[in-house]
Amino acid sequence: MSSHRLALILAGAFATAVIALGGELAHGPKVVAGFEAQARAALDRAGGSAIAITFRTPQGWLTRHPELSGGDSLDPAVRARAAAAVAALPGIGGVRWALSRNLAVAAENTAAEDAPLHCQGDVEGILKARSIRFGEASAAIDPASSELLDEVAGALAPCVGSIIAVTGHTDAAGDEAANLALSIQRAEAVRAALIGRGIPADGLRAAGLGSKKPVPGLDPRDPANRRIEFSVIATVPLRPTPVDTPGAG
Repeated sequence: MSSHRLALILAGAFATAVIALGGELAHGPKVVAGFEAQARAALDRAGGSAIAITFRTPQGWLTRHPELSGGDSLDPAVRARAAAAVAALPGIGGVRWALSRNLAVAAENTAAEDAPLHCQGDVEGILKARSIRFGEASAAIDPASSELLDEVAGALAPCVGSIIAVTGHTDAAGDEAANLALSIQRAEAVRAALIGRGIPADGLRAAGLGSKKPVPGLDPRDPANRRIEFSVIATVPLRPTPVDTPGAG
């Protein structure tokens, strides 16, 4: 193939890409308007009328990854249900919560470079003498643990922007397959509770290990092995996906 012909092909490909991008830019606002209408209806149906939603990044880009805010007085379960309703809509690329005022203040009080170490240590300190409780053989969080979860969310606030692992553990009593499933369900329940308290969903990862990792020094069948652990496994800056980027979703 001659260099002249190759140059013509490349020029044509570039022109096509420019035209395609221009089309995306032209239709982006219409796409987002449709998302906003659907998301608003989903929030209202889920009881989240007090929750605000935006499909723009802080830099002003249109995005498929909406940010929710407000509704701090709502029950955490309602907030979690409302966020899940939006995330389930076709075309939505993930939902995150803006920090509430209290969590934002907590985040500002911790230097960014020290945040991961501080917040993980704070959470471990909170859970050292207390534990998040569940119903017997259930993933339903005991209402008595609501205040403890508030404290955990406040302690994790400085870690926003990092990947936070929420890991469920059980003791070795009973069937291991059932223990593994229950540990995952409990970790998911805690993740949902933290999302309802303002911790962005995109930074929380839930996992369960069943009885594989008992507390060092404890008998694997000891009930004290039934626990939730938190760890900061990476620091990742938020990279919003503009709605006008081809292939975004």
